[in-house]
Parts: sequence; structure tokens; C-alpha cells
Amino acid sequence: MIDNTTFGTRTAIFHTLGCKLNFAETSTVAKMFADKGIRRAQTGETPDVVVVNTCSVTELADKKCRQAIRSFIKKYPNATVIVTGCYAQLKSEEIAAIPGVKIVAGSDQKLLLTEFLDEFTATHEPRTIVTPMREMRHFCPSCSRGDRTRYFLKVQDGCDYYCTYCTIPMARGRSRSGTIEEMVAQAKQVVAEGGKEIVITGVNIGDFGKGRDDNFFDLIKALDEVEGIERYRISSIEPNLLTDEIIEWVATSKRFMPHFHIPLQSGSDEVLKLMHRHYDTALFRSKIEKIRDTIPHAFIGVDLIVGARGETPELFEESRQFIESLDISRLHVFTYSERPGTRALKIEYAVDPREKHRRTRIMLDLSERKLQEFTQRFIGTTRQVLLEHSKSGKPMSGFTDNYIKVEVARQPQLDNTLAQVKLNEIINNGEEVKGEIIS
Repeated sequence: MIDNTTFGTRTAIFHTLGCKLNFAETSTVAKMFADKGIRRAQTGETPDVVVVNTCSVTELADKKCRQAIRSFIKKYPNATVIVTGCYAQLKSEEIAAIPGVKIVAGSDQKLLLTEFLDEFTATHEPRTIVTPMREMRHFCPSCSRGDRTRYFLKVQDGCDYYCTYCTIPMARGRSRSGTIEEMVAQAKQVVAEGGKEIVITGVNIGDFGKGRDDNFFDLIKALDEVEGIERYRISSIEPNLLTDEIIEWVATSKRFMPHFHIPLQSGSDEVLKLMHRHYDTALFRSKIEKIRDTIPHAFIGVDLIVGARGETPELFEESRQFIESLDISRLHVFTYSERPGTRALKIEYAVDPREKHRRTRIMLDLSERKLQEFTQRFIGTTRQVLLEHSKSGKPMSGFTDNYIKVEVARQPQLDNTLAQVKLNEIINNGEEVKGEIIS
């Protein structure tokens, strides 16, 4: 996603790769540039500054970051190119060696980019500023508006879990979070801007408040009291941190939607141990069953890594059977990627790339079937949909409270409003439902 703005009398481009958390942070960076006097760059203007906020979740993500950086340097050879984010944190020397990159700033340095730019403008000396992982302590509140109607509110950063396949603790540092007062203030600002829905995001949001007397449950109860927000959604939350108390509270909440996103990563206890996850399949099943018993209509998305080191054919089949048995709504399938510096590389058994692809396809097919089965339950019913901004000549779309994507005939006056919609038929290979606005 690219946003064009101006820094003082100079134009700037912001380019974001990766997760919703990155987008929230880029939005905050852009607002800080706005404080320096920024206008939207017009089509055809050549930027003086390019800011690339990077991702490093997989080797493919690293490759996309390098391609983006080099593309901007080639296209705008006279621009001051600034690279920040997780890839910058993990591979700062690699990025600094790319001819044309002027500033490399680690994950926790994003809110200082305007200062770094001022310094470079004065000295013309390239800089690399990266805080060692164990010294990352500062939390940077961020909130961004998505492409449509929802906002993404960052409430937590970093992770203390150190799963064997993951680089996030190295890229984001220790777990830390904002205060409840700060988060409530951000939500009130969303109301002032006309926002109706907020997705609560972070690296490990269930860890909110770690080291303090408050916790994630306290946070969501406080956010629920903010008048003007119609909907909240909880993004990915670890199963061991998703308490029965939270599930029961969401069932009666005024504004929190019946929608959960829970990382499983493997349906094999042996693989979970190799990954150093903080739960087993029995606990995970208990969470799914608790949600279904308490909120039968809830959408349950599940993260899954396929082809991890140690996942033998027998353990993959064990994982597949476990997931098959769960009453979930959809899988988010990730093919395992080798990451330098991770402890997973010490696990001897490695899955052949072609076999990884085959297993990924099996799980994607299972996901498609799970989604269709879940969606089919609601065909013929009427549910509330938050309608999203639409383009001329195209249908409108939006999501039900329980996260079914719905397409309806375009009525521009209903942009960013809640409507009662009858769900008529599944379309687009199960990805959407054709709906009819009732009121």
C-alpha cells in the first residue's frame, strides 16, 4: 500500500509491507510527518523522500522488501530512501549496503524518522539506527484506517514466547504495551474521525499489561464503554491467553463481535512441543468448544503452519485429522519458511519443498470446505452488515457481525453504515455471500 505526502516543501512516499500492525505504525509515522507540514503529492510528482516499512516473517517477505527498496531507488534516484521495520531490524547491514539507501531504522525507531530525516538533510551522512533486541522497551501507540471502514489499533508490541520457528522476538523485542487510558483515547479519536469499527492488533495482544496490574480483559472492558464505536474485533490471540472469562464476556458485550482468530500452528502435540508453543491440542480443542457452546454463531479463524521442521508424514496426518475434527470457520495456512537464527534449524527432519506445497494445498482445500460449511449455516438469515465504501458501478460489500463477507447492490448513501441484510446465496467459491438490504 502506498501513501503519497509531502515533508515540508518536499514530497514523500510511504510504502508498507506485511502485517496490520505495520500499517498502523506507518499511519502514525505519516501523521508525524503531517505535523511538519505535509500535503498529498499530486499524480506525477517526484518524491524527495521514500519511507519503506518492512516485514520479515518469511524469506519471501525479505525478498519482496529488497525488491521494493531497489524499485524505489531505481525509480527515484534522487530521493532520500528510509527503510524501517522488521527486515531493517534483522538485516540492517544488508539493507545499508544497498546503494541509494540513506537511513536504516530498527523496529522501535519508527517514531523518530522525522528527526533522522532532519539530521540527514543537514549532514547528508547515511545512518543506521538499530536498538539491540533486549533493550527495546519503548511502546509506540499507533492507529490506522484500513482501505475500507475499519481502523487498526495497536495495543501491544513484542513477544516473550520465542517459538522455535519465529523471528518476531528478534525483530520486535520484548513484550510491552500501552496504557488503557492511551488506548481509550485512540478509540475516541477514531469516533471523532467517523470510524465505526476497530480491530485490536499487536504481536501478542493477550499479553497486554504484562508487568502491570491491568490485563487484556481490563482493556476490552474499557474499550467497550467508548460511545460511538459500533464494532470491535479481536485479532490473533494465543489460545492459552484466551480465557473462558473473555469468551463469556464477548458473548454479552455491547460492541465486541462474535469473531475469534486463534493461532494453532499444528494439530500435532509432538510438533507443538518442537515449536515450543505454550499449549497442547487438548487445550486448543477446549477453547474451540467453549466458543461454540457460548457463542454458536461465532466466526473462528485458525492460523496453521504447514511443513515445519519435524513434521513427518505421520504427524502431518495427525494434524490434519485434528483440524478436520474442529468446528472452525477458516484456516489461515502458512507454508513453513526457514529463518536464519531460529532454533528450528536444529531440528533434523526437514520437509521437501514439493511436499510442503502438497500439504499446503490439502489444508487450503480443507479451509475452503470449512468456510463453505460455516457460511451455509446462515443462508436465509438476516444479519447486520457494516457496508464499506464502494466504487462507482460496482456492488457494495461488507462483513456481518460474525465476519461473513456480503455483497449487495450499490447504494452510496449507505457507505460506512450498518444495515440489516438477508443472506441469499454463496458466491465466488464460498468467499462471499450475495445479500439483499432489508433495512
